[in-house]
Amino acid sequence: MASKTTVDGRDVTVRFGDITFEDYGQRALDPALSPHEKVGFPDAFREGFTQAIWTDMAAKLPALGQPGSAILDIGCGCGPLPRVLIDNALQLGQCVTLNDHENMLRQLPEAPCAALVAGRFPDVAEAIRASAPGGFDAIICYSVLQVVAGANANPFLFVDEAMAMLKPGGRLLVGDIPNSSKLRRFLSSDAGIAYNRDYMKTDAPPHVPAFALHKDRLDDGAVMGIVMRARIAGFDAYVMPQALELPMATRREDIVIARP
Repeated sequence: MASKTTVDGRDVTVRFGDITFEDYGQRALDPALSPHEKVGFPDAFREGFTQAIWTDMAAKLPALGQPGSAILDIGCGCGPLPRVLIDNALQLGQCVTLNDHENMLRQLPEAPCAALVAGRFPDVAEAIRASAPGGFDAIICYSVLQVVAGANANPFLFVDEAMAMLKPGGRLLVGDIPNSSKLRRFLSSDAGIAYNRDYMKTDAPPHVPAFALHKDRLDDGAVMGIVMRARIAGFDAYVMPQALELPMATRREDIVIARP
């Protein structure tokens, strides 16, 4: 089930909208922010959900549960999830490469299994490849694609570079994609109308035009385009729902790309 709304959506829009890569670097150093707020989420959307998110990730990336895997996390942040990834790697003898702004990486614990690569992806692709010359069994890119698109960078080239780093049999999870088309479908439902009333603190129904093109947002066209582009390049690719236990499963979805 979707999370119960305990925040004012109008405030969230102001506080967590249009955050750039450099903004995230500054947020990482702000002691007034919680770990979830540093990576762009109000606590109500992440606190208590770490295990559910990890379980959903692991179901889509089997290598996370396999000893000796090479794992890459692009835009890992400094919240609970990269810490779970590090602990899991220590237990299973895996090698993990963590990539993000240097200020984010400084907040994470040091571990012999973890290589840290600071910088914006894919600008630091060569350094990432050097950390795992044989490629990666699993690549995580979670709640990141919207930052790429928001910076007017090409999300297709971003994903191209990531999937090129997969070993044969490896998988890339482009996860937690805020799909504006999926959001519109949700807001057109009874559940979505009730959610919007609670979230936006208003009795007015959400405005959902029959046709809409948001140039600054990811939509079905972008999501399906990434899937088609991956398939044309020789990869298997699928749009997958998030587990219903995740906090924004009604408005977000995942792409899984596998190298045969």
